[in-house]
Amino acid sequence: MILLEPLINYFIVSLALLSVGIYGLIAKRNAIRLLFSVEIIINAAIINFVAFARYYDTPLLTGQTFSLFAIALAATEAAVGLAIIVQAFRLNNDIDVLELKRLRG
Repeated sequence: MILLEPLINYFIVSLALLSVGIYGLIAKRNAIRLLFSVEIIINAAIINFVAFARYYDTPLLTGQTFSLFAIALAATEAAVGLAIIVQAFRLNNDIDVLELKRLRG
């Protein structure tokens, strides 16, 4: 059985991070800010994974394991995203995502 009362605080923090991340995806056109927004959304998911694993009855490490995989995927996503942004800046001298028409070398 999961105790819901202590989880509420984690959900509030996670919801706040998710809201900030979604706002950043919708409102901003800068590629770096979009990348940061995706990272914030991933961090919100990681908080949920760890919170559920912490307050679940059986001492399984599934939440922590999923969190480690999510952190590894976020690092990979950041590296690939930054590489694309650098290439786009080299080609167009701008990283506004609405102004990017194509990426070719």
